[in-house]
Amino acid sequence: MRFLNKIYRISLFLVLPSFVLSCSMGKYAASNKIYKNQAKDYANIIKAAPPAGQEITSLAADQQSWVGSVNFGIRKPNFIILHHTAQNSSDQTLKTFIIAKTQVSAHYIIGRDGKVFQMVNDYLRAQHAGVGKWGNDTDLNSSSLGIEIDNNGDEPYADAQIKSLIEVLTVLKKRYNIPTANFIGHADIAPTRKPDPNKFPWKVLAKKGFGFWYDEVLLMPPADFDTTLALRIIGYDVKNLSAAIIAFKRHFVQTDITPVLTPADKLILFNLYKKYM
Repeated sequence: MRFLNKIYRISLFLVLPSFVLSCSMGKYAASNKIYKNQAKDYANIIKAAPPAGQEITSLAADQQSWVGSVNFGIRKPNFIILHHTAQNSSDQTLKTFIIAKTQVSAHYIIGRDGKVFQMVNDYLRAQHAGVGKWGNDTDLNSSSLGIEIDNNGDEPYADAQIKSLIEVLTVLKKRYNIPTANFIGHADIAPTRKPDPNKFPWKVLAKKGFGFWYDEVLLMPPADFDTTLALRIIGYDVKNLSAAIIAFKRHFVQTDITPVLTPADKLILFNLYKKYM
């Protein structure tokens, strides 16, 4: 009997860590279950051969056939879009992203303490970008990874937070071969709607290879320098030119975000647009 009791105590000890872990994750158990079920539904859609609902209904059945190719892959992100959460804690943002009625999500959240939460598989489309445009891309949700930085939008970004962000970006850039130019902000792609990430240390990221920054020595642009064309080449939607200028200055100037390009702003713009060509 003492032998059996000893075995029982050992077994309980071995099970305890996983039990404690499951309790600690219990707060999000319901949303994790929903995530798994939704992912399973999408997996079933992808596995269906021929795909359901993709037939060309205007053609006769004997005029179309399914032959599965061996050459295909899954979604590969080409952009990373940074946001600030505009909320007061990671917990608040996590809650926002697990409530279906909000219809918003992101692939990653970076907490003020540097803790990283992944909420959507990199290969899946999160709902973080909304209506926006960068270059010719008008569906950034489908081509990007969204990273939310825990910040109310008017406070400094913690050192631990930026350190973790750089670690995440380093891995993602290498994993998906994301071009240096394609690390941008929500305000860049949606200048009429969004200011985030506000007051962000873009220069720090650019030094690590995530986005461009202007050089220390700036050359005068030619007299016929077309600033609107330069903004468009960088990627900005210039349909609302004032909004595009504000977004550009929010990212690269930061000390002044008025909708007018000063001579100093034009020096910066001239230097930068050549890096994007």
